[in-house]
Amino acid sequence: MHDDSTDRRLRFAEEARSEQPDLSLLCLLIGAVADPALDQAGTDAAQIELDRLAGLLPYGTKSPRDWATALAGLLGEQEDFRGTPGDYQRLESSLLHEVLRRKRGLPILLSVVWIEVARRAGAPVYGVALPGHFVIGFGDPDRPGEQVLADPFAGGRLLTGSEAELLVTGATGAPLDPSMLTPAPALEVVVRILNNIRAWAAIRPEQSAVALWSVDLSLLLPSHPARLRYERAQLLVRRGDFLAGAAELDAYADVLATVEPSTAEAVRGRARAARAMLN
Repeated sequence: MHDDSTDRRLRFAEEARSEQPDLSLLCLLIGAVADPALDQAGTDAAQIELDRLAGLLPYGTKSPRDWATALAGLLGEQEDFRGTPGDYQRLESSLLHEVLRRKRGLPILLSVVWIEVARRAGAPVYGVALPGHFVIGFGDPDRPGEQVLADPFAGGRLLTGSEAELLVTGATGAPLDPSMLTPAPALEVVVRILNNIRAWAAIRPEQSAVALWSVDLSLLLPSHPARLRYERAQLLVRRGDFLAGAAELDAYADVLATVEPSTAEAVRGRARAARAMLN
């Protein structure tokens, strides 16, 4: 059946595979799959809001620190974008149109707002995918002395090197590696957003529909782990779609057959068990 959801997924796949994927559009298409009420007018309105915010930044800003300070003043103080512990419990915190409306969200979605507003104003900005906490960077990432880090979840607070180190150590127990400070490509950001949504749904069995569409979108990305197909199969079986789930299990077993034949056979056994559920 062809419907609005199909159109949105096709657009998502097309944008994800384009030469320069548009981060804000991909995030809004995730929102459109999550929220059928978000139509083209709503998506356009979100882009217009990002444009409006960019237009409020002062002219002539030059240094990375000046850009970071200007963004913190506009988005963190004036517009009051920031995060709270409760935002981790809400699906809306992972949807860009809702974050623009509520001015609350997860670190990575608030970072998307910062990035998109700053980029429109001409700032040298990029996402920084620290383990456990996404932040943003300004300046040339290849010149550590020039790079300025900011934490949108904390209203755009500028981070010292030791504070960034503490964020990483707190999340992983390991020290900060310089490679963690490199710019995160748009698709890496999208993968992390979809992983967050899947993690949110995984601990809420009643949200299996959310888990399924987030896996479906992940599978539309140019690169994804083969095990996602197994995850999708399990979701289908859990939701009572035994035939589709069994077909997915068989397809995953085909992928495994040459490298892990015993595991592949076990997966085929699960496919047979799923079909037997119909009896």
